[in-house]
Amino acid sequence: MFQALEVCGSNIQLRRSVTDRPMILHAGCMPRVRHSPRPAPSSPTSHRVEAKRSKRCQTLTVPAPPPLPNKPQATPSRATGWLLLLVTSVGWGFNWPAMKLLLQEWPPLFARGTAGLIAALALVAVALLRGERLAVPRQLWSRLAASAFCSVFAWMGFTSLSLRWLSAGQAALLVYTMPVWATMLAWPVLGQRPTPRALAGLLLCMSGVAVLVGQNASIGAEQLPGVLFALGAALMFALGTITIAALPLPPFTSIAWQLLLGCLPMVVLGLLFEKPDFSALSPLGFGLMAYMTIGPMGLCYLSWFAALRRVPPQAASMATLLTPMIGVSAAAALLGEPFGARQIGAMVLTLGGVALALRRGA
Repeated sequence: MFQALEVCGSNIQLRRSVTDRPMILHAGCMPRVRHSPRPAPSSPTSHRVEAKRSKRCQTLTVPAPPPLPNKPQATPSRATGWLLLLVTSVGWGFNWPAMKLLLQEWPPLFARGTAGLIAALALVAVALLRGERLAVPRQLWSRLAASAFCSVFAWMGFTSLSLRWLSAGQAALLVYTMPVWATMLAWPVLGQRPTPRALAGLLLCMSGVAVLVGQNASIGAEQLPGVLFALGAALMFALGTITIAALPLPPFTSIAWQLLLGCLPMVVLGLLFEKPDFSALSPLGFGLMAYMTIGPMGLCYLSWFAALRRVPPQAASMATLLTPMIGVSAAAALLGEPFGARQIGAMVLTLGGVALALRRGA
């Protein structure tokens, strides 16, 4: 089956066969499609393209689209998407106490950077198996480097450094305020005024932070460097989100390159300034490194992108609020960190503010 495109001046006439009435597409206008009855095929000659003698008209023959299958294709299950989001949030949540434990044996930048480099190589293999191209166009390298700095080096590096002064639960709550900062930074950077709902979310978040760092709170003055690193990670991630356009790269190729570019400086800085003791890593430390590499930086990214094919992005972002909740709870259960009324109140205020900032509408 063929279609005939008749180019007549500024108009295009579309014919399925010479006996069909043409559908005229006027240049510069959106056509209204009219369906005309398809005549029953009488002979092979009925599908020949009609010859045109007009000098203004030319007939182009192109293949017709394939027929629709009789059985409709199955759409991805939204229930599966929610399950994948749960797996992602649990994996990322348990990463907080895992990092805190690992810091007892290896320094933060070197440990996190090494896990990221190994995960990047694994994601390169996944990208190749999926048939993704690893080549990056020259004009994208600056954006790729900026995204790697904000989303990997600052995000992972600063959060790891914050754990030298903060508990895993405290750091998780402070770091996951980044959606609120993204909303606030969009005003001076992009000219997008925050809605009343976003301002209410900011107020709730700041109330939660005040509960954590205020007078007689669970964070003392000696922990303020950790607070600055945690909030710095949230701010840098938010700034990258609103200023760096999405990279037109395949998903796993993009993640692999960002991990490579962001984690390599962390490893170099760790070797130069942290002086890691390679023999200090115990079997538990090896297990934690394997978990950080395979779980949060490997399988969780796979499940995250698989979930985004089944669940709307805004709903997926809301679901990630489970991550700090799981991180705080896991740190209390595994590390014996405090989990009283103050911590619960801070978590409710902070995550409630983030939820308001993530919701659409005024």
